[in-house]
Amino acid sequence: MRTAGEGALCEGEGRRARTLPLCPFPLTIKSAAGWTLIELVITMTVMAVLAMAVIPIVRTSVRRQRELRLREILREMRGAIDEFHRDTVGMQCAAGGIGVPVGPPVNPNQPNNNPNAVPIDPRSRVYISDCTIFGVDNPERYPPSLETLVEGVDVLPRASAAANQFGSVDTSRGGATANTAPVPKKKKYLREIPVDPMTGRAEWCLLSQYDEADSGCSSNPPSLFDVRSKSDTTALNGKEKYSEW
Repeated sequence: MRTAGEGALCEGEGRRARTLPLCPFPLTIKSAAGWTLIELVITMTVMAVLAMAVIPIVRTSVRRQRELRLREILREMRGAIDEFHRDTVGMQCAAGGIGVPVGPPVNPNQPNNNPNAVPIDPRSRVYISDCTIFGVDNPERYPPSLETLVEGVDVLPRASAAANQFGSVDTSRGGATANTAPVPKKKKYLREIPVDPMTGRAEWCLLSQYDEADSGCSSNPPSLFDVRSKSDTTALNGKEKYSEW
């Protein structure tokens, strides 16, 4: 026999009834869709385990991308330093700080018997004509700084045939024949000082040709021979630091 309380709890039979635990008889019930507490706990646990496994992989991947970027930047800056130094070979400083070629360049494909000829790298098509950027403590004529590579220096063509690309000025002083000379042009070796992907700053460890490999960074080297990262973090290979690359 149904009590008054039970009858009140079991109202709605034959219609869309709810789950009522106090009903003494079975009902056809359509429960609302949703998550139970145990299902939520299991789901959150699985997601936490997956996150713990994925996050280290993502961090390693990001770090590897930064390492590749660092190697690319170091290769670019060292290439600019080498290109700058190539453009100083075969030149000497005349009066007024003007750079002039020492002698005709050597053609590596032909025999040379000229003692005044200077072996020039064929990749160097110009020579630096501004000697004022080189101090007495930089006799090898490496770049004075990274800023010099970005700002550029005045250059002149090595071969007379290339002078047409630079244009010319009339240097005659009333003579019958006009004497023309090529006009110096500014050559830039770097677009900008890149940002170190390991430190997030456009600051680099600078070394001159007189610094030891493990001597550390120089605050103001007389010349720029090499550049390295300032990060002392160990690389993914576990053997080197980024400052040793």
